[in-house]
Amino acid sequence: MIASVALIALGTAAARAADMPVSAPLPPPLPAGFLWTGFYIGANIGGAWANNNLTDTLFLTNFNNTNNNNGVFIGGGQIGGNYQIGRFVIGGEWDFDWAANNNNNNVTGVVIPAVGTIVVTNNNRWITTVAARFGYAIDNWLLYGKVGGGWVGTNNLTVTNVATGASLTCGNFTNCGNNNSGGWLVGAGAEYGITPNWSVKFEYDYLGLGNRTLFIPATAPLLAGDTFTSNNHNVQMVKFGVNYLFNWATPATYRY
Repeated sequence: MIASVALIALGTAAARAADMPVSAPLPPPLPAGFLWTGFYIGANIGGAWANNNLTDTLFLTNFNNTNNNNGVFIGGGQIGGNYQIGRFVIGGEWDFDWAANNNNNNVTGVVIPAVGTIVVTNNNRWITTVAARFGYAIDNWLLYGKVGGGWVGTNNLTVTNVATGASLTCGNFTNCGNNNSGGWLVGAGAEYGITPNWSVKFEYDYLGLGNRTLFIPATAPLLAGDTFTSNNHNVQMVKFGVNYLFNWATPATYRY
């Protein structure tokens, strides 16, 4: 009797088990690639090339320097954040770089009849940009683009008549202000994760700066009443950098 009841119960349990859906076996975990989600901080070095077409309206003279595009050394740092969705990575970045001292406008002088040889010098001292960053991850590589804005700080704007020694500085122009320029930024680069937290990168950026018009008052000792116009002002940069990533994800929780 007891054996019969046990057989009936066992048969009922087996029937119920047979009616239950069978789960498919879980696939083995995928190997994790480099995980880009998180904040990062880093440093960079590289070079920058500035272009600035400076002309005046009184004598219709172009003060472009034949060495206007000579490169200067830049170095600084960056901070930013990434968020990875599958293989796509979005984020933002702010960077700041000091530029080596260089007179990037006319240094040899332009001869203006009845006036003399005019030399214009101006130094780009620092460059900073703020941009959105978007990319595509391939194993440990991140290929990305940047779109945003930037500013260039300049100083020592000087216009000098070599023959007479008379000169003008930023303070002589009626609207020179802080002599800084801002504009739009586009860029592209590649970053490679060498450890879970460290990466190296290579990047190219183009910073298009706005035009400016500077007025010389009629009482100035040189080029009185003239107007200087800056156009096609841009800075191109090539940077090599290293980042430390404070990674939010782990291979066990984030895979693609």
